[in-house]
This record gives sequence, C-alpha cells and structure tokens, in this order.
Amino acid sequence: MAAPSAEQQNGQSDESDLQSPISTNDEDSETGSGDGALPDYVVDLIEKEIGGDLKSLKKVSSLLEKLTAENKLLEEQVLTVSSSVPLRVSAALSAAEESRVSLEGLLQRERVLSNTLIQHLQGAQPWADSLGRTLEQLDNTEKHMKYLQCVSRIEELSDSIQQCLMTNSIWEAVVAVGSMASLDVGLKQSGCSHLQAFLRDTLHFWHKIIKDRLAGDFEELLIQLHWPFISPPTQSLSPPANAQELHSQLELLVAQLLSLQTSDDLISEKPPSVSRVGLPPTTPLSLPVQIMLLPLSKRFRYHFTGNRQTNSLNKPEWFLTQVLMWMANSSNFMEEKIQPILDRNGANVNAKVELCRGLLTLAQEKLVSDAPRLLYDDALFCHLVDEILQFERELRTTHSYPSTLPGALHVLLDEVVLQKWLTVERKMAIEKVDAMLSAEGAWSSQYKDISDMDELKAPDCAETFMTLLLVITDRYRALPCPRAQLRFLALQRELVDDFRIRLTQVMKEESRNPLGARYCAILNAANYISTVLGDWGDNVFFLQLQQSAVALGEEELLGPLGVTESGRLASLEGSLFEGLLGLLERLRGDMLGRLLEAVMRDVQKKAQPYCRDRWLSLPSQCDQATMSLSSLACPLMQCLRDHLLQLQQMLCLPLFQMGWQDLAERLDLFLYQNVILYNHFNEGGAAQLQFDMTRNLFPLFGHYCKRPENFFKHVKEACVILCLNVGSALLLRDVLRQAEEDEEEPGTPQGQQPSPVSALNELGVYRLAPCDVLILLNLRASWPGK
Repeated sequence: MAAPSAEQQNGQSDESDLQSPISTNDEDSETGSGDGALPDYVVDLIEKEIGGDLKSLKKVSSLLEKLTAENKLLEEQVLTVSSSVPLRVSAALSAAEESRVSLEGLLQRERVLSNTLIQHLQGAQPWADSLGRTLEQLDNTEKHMKYLQCVSRIEELSDSIQQCLMTNSIWEAVVAVGSMASLDVGLKQSGCSHLQAFLRDTLHFWHKIIKDRLAGDFEELLIQLHWPFISPPTQSLSPPANAQELHSQLELLVAQLLSLQTSDDLISEKPPSVSRVGLPPTTPLSLPVQIMLLPLSKRFRYHFTGNRQTNSLNKPEWFLTQVLMWMANSSNFMEEKIQPILDRNGANVNAKVELCRGLLTLAQEKLVSDAPRLLYDDALFCHLVDEILQFERELRTTHSYPSTLPGALHVLLDEVVLQKWLTVERKMAIEKVDAMLSAEGAWSSQYKDISDMDELKAPDCAETFMTLLLVITDRYRALPCPRAQLRFLALQRELVDDFRIRLTQVMKEESRNPLGARYCAILNAANYISTVLGDWGDNVFFLQLQQSAVALGEEELLGPLGVTESGRLASLEGSLFEGLLGLLERLRGDMLGRLLEAVMRDVQKKAQPYCRDRWLSLPSQCDQATMSLSSLACPLMQCLRDHLLQLQQMLCLPLFQMGWQDLAERLDLFLYQNVILYNHFNEGGAAQLQFDMTRNLFPLFGHYCKRPENFFKHVKEACVILCLNVGSALLLRDVLRQAEEDEEEPGTPQGQQPSPVSALNELGVYRLAPCDVLILLNLRASWPGK
C-alpha cells in the first residue's frame, strides 16, 4: 500500500485537533476517551462540511477558525453573566432583610394594641353587663306593656261588642268581632298560649252569640222565602207584598254572615284537610251556605241514616237521586238571589257550586260509610259503583260541577274499594267471556245479512268482547287518578291476552278443517280485535294514559323498558298495545298461512293432470280454428274459483285482500316450478299455456284488482320467453350465452352486444334472471334443425 501524502497527513492532524474543542460535553468526552469513537454530532458535522471528497480537506482550516471564534464568544458571554449574578443576588438579600425588619416592627405594634384592647374590654365588661340587664328589663317591660295592651284591646273590643248588642248595632258588633279575629290571627306566632286561649275563648263567646242571632234571623227569612225547595219551585203569578223588604233583609244578613267568615273558620277549626278517602284539600263552605244547608242536612240524615226504610244498602240511588234533585231545585234561587249579593260584597264564591259542594259532602259521607259494608256482596257492590258513576256523570254535566273539585268518584279511590272494583270487573268479564264463547251463535256475525255493516265480518263473541272492554273504559275514564286508570288498563290488557289464548285453543281444535266456517270466524275475530286495538292506540285518552304510564314508571304495565323503548312511548311513536298487537298479528299470520296451505293442497291435487299434459305434442295455433281452455286445466280453474268465492264470503275484506294476493304468489311459483320447468314445449304447447294463463287464470283474480298479471310475474314472463318467435329466441339465446362466456373469461374484451338485463327488459322480463331465461329457452322444442 502507498504511504499517505503530506496533505492527507495534515488533514488527519487537523481532524484530531478538531475533536478537542468541540467535545465539551462530559458524557461525550468520557465516551470518546473510553472507546476512542467520535460523538455522533461531530461525525455529522464533518460529514456535512467536508463529506467524503478528499479534495475538500482544505476546508478544515477555515472550519477550525470558525469554531474557535464561536468558542471564544461563548466563553466571554459566560464570564459576563457570572460577574453580574452576584450583584443581583446581593440586592435581593438586602431587600429581604429590610422586609424582615419591617415585619418585626409591625408584629410588635400588634402585640401592644392587642394588650391595650384586652385591658379596655376587661374594664368595660361591668358596664356592658349592667347595660345588658337594663335592656333586658326594658324588653320585659315592653313585652308586658304589649301584653297588657292586647288584654286591654281584647277587653275593649269585648265591651264594644257588648254595647253594640245592647243597642242592637249588629253591624258594629260584627266589625268588632272581625277585628278580634284579625288579632287572633296576628297572635298565632307569638307563643303566648294563655293570651291566645283567652282571646279565642272571648272570640268564641261573642261569635256564637252574634252567629246564633244572625243565623236565627236568616233561618226565619229563608222560611219566608220558602227555603228549602224540596220539590221543583213553581213560578207564582204575583210576588209577595213584602218582596222588596225580604230582599233587603236577605242582602243585609248575607253580608253580615260573610263578615263573620274569618272568625267562624278560626273557631270551627276548618283548615284545608284531607279526608280518609283521599279527597284533595278543600276550603270551608261560606257561612250563609252552611246555614242554608242545615235543613237539607237534617232531612238527609233523617231519611238516610238509622233504621229508616229509605236507608237501604241495596238502594244507593235513593239518596244520590235526592241530592241531585235538591241541587236542581235550588239552582235558580242560588243564582238569582244569593249570587248577586255575594258579588256585591266582593266574595269570590259561586253560590250554586257552594251549595252543590255542601250537598256532595253529605253524599260522600254516606258513601264512605256504606262502601265497606258492601265489599262482600259482588252484586250490591257493582250496583253501588254503577250508581256512583251515573251520579258523577249527572253532577258534571247537568249541574256543571267544576272538574277541579272532588266528586263522588274519589270515594272509589280508596285502596280497598278500588281493589274490590278491579276484582269484580275481572270476575264479571271472565264470566261474560265464558258465556259468550259457549253461546250458540258465538261464531256467527249478527250483521251477516247487512253487507254495508259487515266489512270486518266480526263474530258475535269478538264484537261482544270488545264492547265489554269499551264499557270498562267508559267506567274508569272519569277517574281523577291516572294511576288508578292505569290499573284498569292493565286489567284490559290481561283480558285481551286471555281472549287471545282462548281463540288459539279453539283454533287448534278447528285446525283439522281450516276451510271451515268456524276457523274463518276465529281468523276474523283475531283481525277485528287487532284492528280495534290499533285504533285505540291512536285515541287521545289512551295516548294520555301512555304519557302517564311513562311519567309514573309503571313497570307492571310497561315491563322492563330500555331507554329507547321509553323514549318511543314518551314521543308517542309506540303504543301501550304493541305487545298484544304483535301476538295477535302472529296468530292471524299463522291462521291465514294454514288456510292458504289447505287451499294450495286442494289446488295442487287438481293440477296434477295439468302438470303432465302433452305440451310437447300439442297442435300449433295455426292448426286450430279457435283457442280454448285446456281440458286438463278445467278442474284446476274450477277449484280455484270455488275457493276464491268461499274465502271472499267467509273472510273480512282486509284478510281476503291479503289472502288472495298471497295465494296468487304461491300459485305463481307452483305453476312455474311444476308446469313450466317440469315440461318441454313446442309452439302449440307454449301458445296453449299462454292462453290458459292470460285468458283464464288471470281473469279469475281480475275481479279483485285491475292488473292481476302483476301477481303472476314468473308465469307471465315465462310465457313471454316460451312464445317468442324463433329469430328473437335465437338472438336472445346468443346474447345470454355470450354474457355467460364473458363472465367465465373476464379478460375477454366486451363487444357491442347489449347486456342481458337490458335485452330482457325490452321483452318485458324483469323478475326472471338471465340464467332462468336460458333454462326456459332450452325447454323450447321448436328450434331450427330439430
């Protein structure tokens, strides 16, 4: 090997000198000294600046000078920073020392001030204690003064009332009693129990005296006005001579009694309360109406309590009708005589409603007393429920009783009574279902002779059952509690499911004869119930119940729902009857399928000779004068016609529509597979097949739709292929075979041949695939050369 030149030796020397100033990193230095290898960044730098060209080694000297200058600049910067840092640290330490001295001074001042404040407070404590005792004495003195002032005010009002009564100044006495009642209300939060008791006793004393006097005068006046109206009031020809005076007295007494309302509510202790039957809170009746109710209340208790003959458990309509009669008889008097007086005195009270509310309270108390005694007699309990429902309907409609106020139906919301009602409804419904299913005409339609009313052809048992459910709905619709309504809805769903199971059991018994009248009646029943439940799902009342069920989280009714199902029900996309509709739909589908299978079995049996006809040897159309139905097809067509007429007569219109369409599709596949694909056809055979189908089979279904051939697409398109003229058939076969070859050899270039699908579409063939059409073309016997 030749010795290196002087220039190369100098370059190597320069490279060795270059390692020293650059390798400033301790780790790199240790690595370099340890294994003699250059750091990566040095190698990268040399590679970048010099590269592998030996002629570039002359750049080493300039590179060394450049790096030396940079190194010197960095050293100067480090020296400059090192010299300035101590000055900044020294300034910071001085500032910290000044802050510490200032803080110590502040802490010293704080200790001095704290000691001074403690000494001052200790010295002022006796003065504060003395002042506190003085203020407490003043507070006690002020309380005693106010207490004595209240006592004095009570005595003053009492003396004033006594003086007014002695001078017969009733209005002033009523005003004084009102002031005393206001004082009583103001002392409720005072905690002065003895003062409150003294005031309440005094108020009760004077209130009773004034009320008794006013009540006596009011009762005498009412007697003169012929109150109460036990029978319908008669219109007198001429008013009494003192009618104006009576009206003035009536207005005065009603106004005075209204002024006693506050004190009467306090004394009678009639705050809004909830009764034991779950009635919502109500306000006390106005005082004039309370007095007007006294004679009616006496009559009610006389006739409908104790051992009176009119107090009969099996005749709740007696006292309910009596209450309604009193409401009706008193309506005009309350509206014409009492209501204007109430309006003029600023009483926000409806006189007629107030009287109805008072009379309704009598009926509610009687119902609450009688209902538990009827829980063990189903007949009497049902009669009671019916009478309560009728009473409620009359109360809300005829007498316009507000829906915001509780009525008689609240009595039925008691848990024991409500549970009994549900039990009786279930028992009665099951008994009626048993009776209707065992009746002689259970599976015949009561409208079978009236074509306009018998579209659904519902059997009598199904129609009676849905009427039963509708009656149950009408009974619980007016209940004021959504939760109670939902319990009745759950009962209805249970009854529907029970009836569906009964239909399934009867269907299994009749499944041996699916073409029988009873089997079709069961199918119509399932369809009828499904149709009615679907309509109910869109009914406003059931939609409201659906919203209530979602809001209340009724798991018994809704079942364990996920977020999606709950959202669907809340947005009214679903229905509370979805589960039942699904089961009924499955039953209907299964039954209809069995029915059509029976029809197809009969049709297939009749079609066997037709399937084996001599299609290959039939004369051509040119050799026949006129085309006629194939003799072997007559049994098939007759059987099909008879079954269609039978189904039309026995099935309702929606089921028949589904039935004949499904039957047509089944027949289409049967004829295609067992007649067309099973045989070979000459020209005459293909023409005969097309004639049988288009002129005989399709018109059988033409009574039910305009284009029956659309339901026989396989047969129709197969006839088109079989009846093509020879030239068109040859051309189509070539196109289809060429398409098959192109598919087998994907690399073959496509020519100008049309696609097989477009070629078939031009012939009116859309359902059959190209491979099926090739099979049909191979079934043709009339090819050139054969």
